[in-house]
Amino acid sequence: MRWNKFTLKTLSEAEDMVISALADAGIEGVEIEDKVPLTESDKRQMFVDILPEGPEDDGIAYLSFYLEEDADQEAVLGRVREELETLRGFMEIGEGTIVQSQTEEKDWINNWKEYFHQFYVDDILIIPSWEEVKEEDKDKNILHIDPGTAFGTGMHETTQLCLRQLKKYVKPGMTLLDVGTGSGILSIAALKMGAGKAVGTDLDPCALSAVLENLEANEIPKEAMEVYIGNLIDDESLREKAGYEAYDLVTANILTEVLVPLTPVVKEHLKPGGLYITSGILEEKEGIIRKAVEEAGLELVEVTRQNDWVSVTARKR
Repeated sequence: MRWNKFTLKTLSEAEDMVISALADAGIEGVEIEDKVPLTESDKRQMFVDILPEGPEDDGIAYLSFYLEEDADQEAVLGRVREELETLRGFMEIGEGTIVQSQTEEKDWINNWKEYFHQFYVDDILIIPSWEEVKEEDKDKNILHIDPGTAFGTGMHETTQLCLRQLKKYVKPGMTLLDVGTGSGILSIAALKMGAGKAVGTDLDPCALSAVLENLEANEIPKEAMEVYIGNLIDDESLREKAGYEAYDLVTANILTEVLVPLTPVVKEHLKPGGLYITSGILEEKEGIIRKAVEEAGLELVEVTRQNDWVSVTARKR
């Protein structure tokens, strides 16, 4: 099988969000090239103490993805460009140019799987379908997650921050609204923690199949979660489907720039006393979300951190 390689030029600080936009356009795997120095955490994960001095960070990143030669590449690239233009409305992404550079005969669509292995978030074991649960782990708190074409494996700090907040606050029978559900990881985790019902929203239709597959993998009845495609911020019919004052918890692991207009909307869907768990917030933008929470009339409950990322939890009074 032959694949064409496409390389997108962006800013290193925008990498995570551009990769998310690519996932929304149906791109399943991305290679990253940048000059960002490794953090101490990165070095520990690579079992490296000292690395040779690398080139100075120029703030540029190259994100490469692969498409089958017989695929409708123009349609895919059209969706990619649409997602990039939408993202430009929220943040600076640099050039955003895409160059086709080469064709190689490799299974690029599945090769990324060799880098996604089972791992722990505290006492939660997250494991993909292509790996077996070890005998000694069978009594652990196991979460089966395959990202497929939807965003969300649990490896990113923002998702882990949300998972830890869910562990603190989920109580039996609670209802959850998961804005930007992606693979459904947060909803499925909450259901396994005892939540009674989850509703997910996402802009990407790929979330529908990803969530269904992950519900089945975790032996959760499909009736336990509904998924709607659309933008909760400006889609009144979607907001009515989701339901007003219907949720004990709302999670939103999204861009800071999206969380700002989303926050007053979320307030209308929370029950009195309900909790709003946010993430996707860079440390330097914490103040923006604190202000959004305050202006929406929500009570700040807690701010948690992991490396450069922040989660803000608030309560409807």
